[in-house]
Amino acid sequence: MGKSQSIRTAIIGAGPRGTSVLERLLANAAAHPGSVLHIDVIDPYPAGPGHVWQPDQSRLYLMNTQSFYPTVIPEDPRLAKPLAGTTFDRWRVRQQTDPLPSLTPDERSELAALGSRDFPSRALYGRYLRCTLEELTAQLPDGVTISFHETEAEWVRPTGTGGATAAAGTFDVGLAGGGSLTVDSVVLALGHLSSRLNPEQRELQSSAGRLGLQYFPPAVPADVDWSAIPAGEPVLVRGMGLNFFDVMGQLTEGRGGKFIDAGARLEYQPSGQEPLIIAASRRGTPYRAKAALGGYYPSSVTLRYLTDAALARFAATGITPGFEHDLWPLLHRDTLWAYYSTLVRSQKGAVPDPAAFLAALDEALRPHAHSAANWEASVDSVLAVHIGPRHRLDLLGLASPLAGRSFASRAELDAAVVDYLVDDARRSALGEQDPVKMAIGALHHGRAVLKTAVADGGITDASWVAGLRGWFESFVEGLASGPPALRSEQLAALARAGVVSFVGPDPRFGVDRRTGRFTALSPWVGGPPVTARTMVEALAPANRVSANDSPLLEQLLAEGLVRPRLMMTAEGAPVQSTGLDVAPHPYRPVASNGAVPDGLYVLGLQLSASQWGTAIAAESVQQGGPNYPSGQRTLRDADEIARAILGH
Repeated sequence: MGKSQSIRTAIIGAGPRGTSVLERLLANAAAHPGSVLHIDVIDPYPAGPGHVWQPDQSRLYLMNTQSFYPTVIPEDPRLAKPLAGTTFDRWRVRQQTDPLPSLTPDERSELAALGSRDFPSRALYGRYLRCTLEELTAQLPDGVTISFHETEAEWVRPTGTGGATAAAGTFDVGLAGGGSLTVDSVVLALGHLSSRLNPEQRELQSSAGRLGLQYFPPAVPADVDWSAIPAGEPVLVRGMGLNFFDVMGQLTEGRGGKFIDAGARLEYQPSGQEPLIIAASRRGTPYRAKAALGGYYPSSVTLRYLTDAALARFAATGITPGFEHDLWPLLHRDTLWAYYSTLVRSQKGAVPDPAAFLAALDEALRPHAHSAANWEASVDSVLAVHIGPRHRLDLLGLASPLAGRSFASRAELDAAVVDYLVDDARRSALGEQDPVKMAIGALHHGRAVLKTAVADGGITDASWVAGLRGWFESFVEGLASGPPALRSEQLAALARAGVVSFVGPDPRFGVDRRTGRFTALSPWVGGPPVTARTMVEALAPANRVSANDSPLLEQLLAEGLVRPRLMMTAEGAPVQSTGLDVAPHPYRPVASNGAVPDGLYVLGLQLSASQWGTAIAAESVQQGGPNYPSGQRTLRDADEIARAILGH
């Protein structure tokens, strides 16, 4: 029996996370019948896909994970059994054998060629989300009804109050255009929000307005009118992460260009409608490409040091570990072992005495054998005896392949970036036979373990701010969150064709008011600055609650129902974090006065101060593993919220 005979709840945000809350409410209502439940789902975008995954967007926008990876349906037998739906990959197979009549020709064409290890379009994933929602709403348990409101929620307030002092009670939810709903509980599943520009971006935008230039701020790529960028003219693109490849695709293939398999390499055949893309980023190169693997994690890599047992030892001491002092040294060891054990296995002759080397390396890496201060020196001593300079791993250097180099001209730089792209794609094709990709594979494994280890105050605030978020996050994303290798091959082809060129590392951006142009210059590359009348920020809007541009979240902050979490640096200074201050479990926002209002819940990206790596919603269970607890954490969070709403 639920806590009330009649329960009404509002889910604000109808993308994947909101859909997961809806699914969990239905599953738990069916498992514990007796209550009357009404669910209001509020989102200006169609429910299921939400904003990011709309099925009618360009098919050139690819997911960054393969078909076998994503799901919105939990596979944990400890949770209430789902009423409908399945993983994306099983849905894909079902559509190939028994397609829905409503599938469009483009969807049928993509599905026909899509395998389990291929990268689907975001549009097709949006179709999966919409189909899952339709299956769920067709199987509502007795006593459950749903209303979908395709509008924006502009405010949420405890009924009859003007602030955050409400305990158990009801909430009023104001809808854009007028009207409101009164509900017992509210779930904030807000997803990606627009964000205010930082000072530099505001200055660039202001200068563009005064000088008649085009400035494209950070945005969801499918929201941008790419046709506004003129053909044949330079366009300066800042950022070479995942959004960069979206920009690249729209301005090349999206304008009729073609990639041609020339045997040994790809070639690009321009349409004549492309701009000249000038790409810039701090590293000077894009993210490294994903390795060709049979699953999400390399099967030949098993963590030996950053393990559940190691985390249990930290817990047994009663001391909260630090990232750089306690956790990173373990993961660092794992990356070294993954690299050198793969080197021995895959490159015969690289190590004169493999057995002696691995035995000595194993002894040097043992955490119990040395203090944290000198284990690296012990490893260096082993490498000096057994490994020549050409085969040594420069782990931190992997993320900055141009570091320490200077270039006489941009043409020289472009050639170096193409060499990097070709070599990285070659390594990706080798998969588990490439030592570099397996070192990155260990980081990928370790990231999944870290997500659990650091959640909910699992590490000190100081190490979260300075270590995990301060340097490790961008480091590991540049190595382990890259695009399919095909994108690297395509970028190399575009550079060879003269459609893309590069600025170089550590670029500085500005506006030349005399010539009326954006400018960019790298201190490591000779020649004049690059100039363009158009500039694109190939970045997602900042996921920072204090900089959000959401009327709802701004109202909640202004009226004190929620607050950003403050973290303390090593010097004892408070620093405002990116996410909301929340009390687990389930996650409920902490109000400005320190109270925790009953009936208000948070799921997803706004939990970035309590969970690390919130961008990925949930991964399906991989046959043969490994399957880390962090993989379906969002779905468990949704289940906790659903059970709290229903009083279970």
